[in-house]
Amino acid sequence: MAGAVLLVLVVGGLFVLVVGTVLSVLAPTAAAQQRYLALGDSYTIGEGVYESERWPVQLAVALRAAGSDVGTPEIIARTGWTTDELDAAITARAPQGPYDLVTLLIGVNDQYRGRSVDEYQVRFRALLQRAVGFAGGDASRVIVVSIPDWGVTPFNRRRDPAAVAEIDAFNGVNRAESEAAQVAWVDVTAATREEPAAVVADGLHPSAAMYARWTALLTPRALAVLRR
Repeated sequence: MAGAVLLVLVVGGLFVLVVGTVLSVLAPTAAAQQRYLALGDSYTIGEGVYESERWPVQLAVALRAAGSDVGTPEIIARTGWTTDELDAAITARAPQGPYDLVTLLIGVNDQYRGRSVDEYQVRFRALLQRAVGFAGGDASRVIVVSIPDWGVTPFNRRRDPAAVAEIDAFNGVNRAESEAAQVAWVDVTAATREEPAAVVADGLHPSAAMYARWTALLTPRALAVLRR
């Protein structure tokens, strides 16, 4: 009697195992979410705004609303970082690609600390190459974002207006390097000049509303990347 019960249990167990195997083969595999890596400084980490108001987070929300299945952005950014500091942080974090989308916005602190355009070019080029590497070597999956013009903000009332004219020179470098690498380049600088008062309490960093403008500029380009 006990043997019969054991036999039934064994047969039942085998039956479940076989059925489970068949179902696992027939069931469609869920597609993995598209991965997004955002590299930058205070502008990317969203100094002075809530996490949900950072432009990479707003961008991910906009992309999902448009039908893309992009996950939560992986952000490597901190207020005050220069190109070399971002580079060191990337090495320390060691993000594991490939990513479906990579954005890069860096350079304002190089300019603010008085570094030369030539020095910036060398370091930016190296960072751009790393960004392409994180995109699996596919330059079309990388977007470079221009450096905003902090010179028009209320914060700059205490500063030399001539100094921030260098922003255009730095943006000229990152745009030229992007074109040479066949990477998309999106201009957000004009938006910051059109609404200089769209900043947080420190009078310097962009507000959530300004980041929403950036998001609107970036969304079509990012959608084109993720729909490839």
